[in-house]
Amino acid sequence: MAQDSDLSKVADKGKGKAVETDPKGDESQKDKAGQPAANEKKNDGKEEASEELSEEDQQLKSELEMLVERLTESDASLYKPALEAMKNFIKTSTSSMTAVPKPLKFLRPHYETLSKLYEEWPAGDDKNSLADVLSVIGMTYSDEDRQDTLKYRLLAPTQDIGSWGHEYVRHLALEIGEVFGKRLTAEEPTNDLVDLALVLVPLFLKSNQEADAVDLMSELEIIDQLPQFLDENTYARVCLYMVSMVNLLTYPENEQFLQVAHDVYKTYKQYTQAMVLAIRLNDMTLIENDFRDAPDAALKKQLAFLAARQRICLDYDEEDESITECLSNVKLPSHFKALGKELNILEPKSTEDIYKSHLESSRVAGLTNFDSARNNLAAAFVNGFVNAGFGKDKMMLSDKEKESWVWKTKEEGMMSTVASIGTLHLWDIENGLDYVDKYTYLEEEPIQAGAYLAIGIMNSGVRLGESDPAIALLSDHDRLHHKNPLIRVACIMGLGLSYAGSNNEELLGYLLPIITDTSEEMRVSAMAALSCGLIFVGSSNPEVSEAIITTLLDEDRGSQLTDKWTRFLALGLGLLFFGRQEEVDVILETLKAVEHPMAKPTAVLAEICAWAGTGAVLKIQELLHICHEHLEDSDEKKGDELLQTYAVLGIGLIAMGEDIGQEMALRHFGHLMHYGEANIRRAVPLAMGLVSPSNPQMKVYDTLSRYSHDNDNDVAINAIFAMGLLGAGTNNARLAQLLRQLASYYHRDQESLFMVRIAQGLLHMGKGTLSISPFHTDRQILSRVSAAGLLAVVVAMIDAKQFITKDSHYLLYFLVTAMHPRFLVTLDEDLQPLTVNVRVGQAVDVVGQAGKPKTITGWQTQNTPVLLAHGERAELEDEEYISLSSTLEGLVILRKNPDWEGGK
Repeated sequence: MAQDSDLSKVADKGKGKAVETDPKGDESQKDKAGQPAANEKKNDGKEEASEELSEEDQQLKSELEMLVERLTESDASLYKPALEAMKNFIKTSTSSMTAVPKPLKFLRPHYETLSKLYEEWPAGDDKNSLADVLSVIGMTYSDEDRQDTLKYRLLAPTQDIGSWGHEYVRHLALEIGEVFGKRLTAEEPTNDLVDLALVLVPLFLKSNQEADAVDLMSELEIIDQLPQFLDENTYARVCLYMVSMVNLLTYPENEQFLQVAHDVYKTYKQYTQAMVLAIRLNDMTLIENDFRDAPDAALKKQLAFLAARQRICLDYDEEDESITECLSNVKLPSHFKALGKELNILEPKSTEDIYKSHLESSRVAGLTNFDSARNNLAAAFVNGFVNAGFGKDKMMLSDKEKESWVWKTKEEGMMSTVASIGTLHLWDIENGLDYVDKYTYLEEEPIQAGAYLAIGIMNSGVRLGESDPAIALLSDHDRLHHKNPLIRVACIMGLGLSYAGSNNEELLGYLLPIITDTSEEMRVSAMAALSCGLIFVGSSNPEVSEAIITTLLDEDRGSQLTDKWTRFLALGLGLLFFGRQEEVDVILETLKAVEHPMAKPTAVLAEICAWAGTGAVLKIQELLHICHEHLEDSDEKKGDELLQTYAVLGIGLIAMGEDIGQEMALRHFGHLMHYGEANIRRAVPLAMGLVSPSNPQMKVYDTLSRYSHDNDNDVAINAIFAMGLLGAGTNNARLAQLLRQLASYYHRDQESLFMVRIAQGLLHMGKGTLSISPFHTDRQILSRVSAAGLLAVVVAMIDAKQFITKDSHYLLYFLVTAMHPRFLVTLDEDLQPLTVNVRVGQAVDVVGQAGKPKTITGWQTQNTPVLLAHGERAELEDEEYISLSSTLEGLVILRKNPDWEGGK
């Protein structure tokens, strides 16, 4: 050892020099062919000093070299014990995660020798055992594009893979993925890779590496074989990971993942989670089967609440009336008012409570250049939105007939004002009809129209079984074919709002003839198309799509198709394919045959509806390309302008379902705002509102606040409306302040001030208890009906001065389809309110996290019913009750836990 220490001193003295003269630095020690580099011998002392080759390590190295030596000898009886000893050394070696195990390090230089031996040996157990060892040593070559680990593993299939540990299994999975891709490209068979992968999957699941198992099966396109490997302990984490991946997959793989996860949940009797995925798949057969298969009445009621929230009409013929009640949302108003009572907000608010004029700049008080009838109309909207669903207000529901607010407005204004009674009695048909009835008998036709629209609004999302008042009152022949188009439009729109998402075929008989009737005004036909789109949203109904396409192809309508209302005809077509992804291609091909300039925008509108909420990156890229094209002045310019406008909205609509996509979309909007043409700039604020409705993020509303002072008044008006969408139903104090400042700023501009008032009404919607976000059930499900209503309003806002701020302000009521309480109400199995303690906090993404991580953070304990803000999640405080729903949101049924021993 004395000699060794002398050598090490010499090596240390020459250390600095060696580094300077050697241009490769340390690389010379790492010889890639596996042979020691030339200067390694000279620096032996240095190596051992730096790596501290202790006597123990030196002995290990010598023993391994001796074992390799034995394998090169001719005596075959030595092979088996030598290989076993070698394996034992590798398996029992321990080292830190970052270092290569020492046996592998010492065997690496002999890799080529062992490879040659493998080629020379005859087939048999020894040869398989050698391949096993070579497969493990092959891991040290992973950075050199050699898939040796896999190569030798396939040559030694019978060995125990799991005994080599996690790192080896993960490495093998990585190489399987690489080779699978190469073989697919070369069109070679892949069966052996799939078989090997199916051996690795149970190993991953056993060691809590669910994500790796799912990724491997996804890469090899065998995800449908996953269920056979799952058990009680692993299915929940695997399904959670699979479902969270869906937004990042392309069609049809995204649907396949949902289908597999659905079947797994069903196998393990997680009915509500299975139903959520069936709804996401938009598969009515699955939804009906899940509902029918629920083993008990209480669970059926919970699934009925879920279907009703998504506006899915399930026909239930059995005796239990309470389940039918749940399916038809009849009790929604009473639960909503119970929440109002709990929060002490039943007292109606006046418009002055919202405007807070005393806080506006005193300099402009009394100077407003605001037509009083228009001012009163704005007040009617604000009042309708703010007191929505509570059935009480100080303005509209006055007992003295002639003092009613209706008489303070004019013409179409009267229609919107009476219709606001519908929002005050949202979902409460019985009480609402009594109030509205008297207006249907008045002479003034706009008032009658408002009454019919109010009936449609209050019926939205609620069904009264046999006595269906909406269809009885609104499909009356005299009203649907009234000489005044305003009454016709009100009845058609009312039917659309009442039966949105219901797929009620009875309505086709009333509405289809209106779509195709060439003698009708485009406004009436377009509204009929839009109502059909809402009623059959996402169903790709062939009769409706045929009627709309026929109208677009109709030569007699040539001049009419340039009408501003044609966009709603196109939107009706798009809504039929809402969320259907590639199914829309048939319509896109058909539209290519239409030579009219409106054909291209219609195709884009249909396509963005089909991919809404999917976060599909390729579609967003296509839409950005459309936005970047420069328009030449021509006859087709109007069509091309709309084309780009829809493309901008499409970016928002597609990105709304996925957080990273939202971030990216908001950045793109900034660029479009800087460099886009006027038509694009007008659409950007609306698209920003569409990306996060009822979710007031500071970075978004600060940007919108800047746009609300834009030189282009159309951009400013749209930005103000988008601020309303963003804060809808949140009472956000900062937004309220910004809107009050805007009211002072625009005190002389009628149209802008009207829009500020609407935005204020939206912000305080339902006194802060409603949401218009189309996502529900822990943001897992996109409500097609809600998104369709939002889109209808946003499409009208593209040319706000042609529609909303002019005389078609009643189109704002399409928002009703998206309005829903953002509450959690807990009920017992007999649907009676049950007060329990829940923790409410920010939702935490726990996908792929080890152990049992907390799903919420920063919580507060409250007793139900409670309000849930955007991004919040609730959990039961203790285990006294078991929730029948997988998420605590909306109406949730709790069952007494039989094992509970706490409490008194």
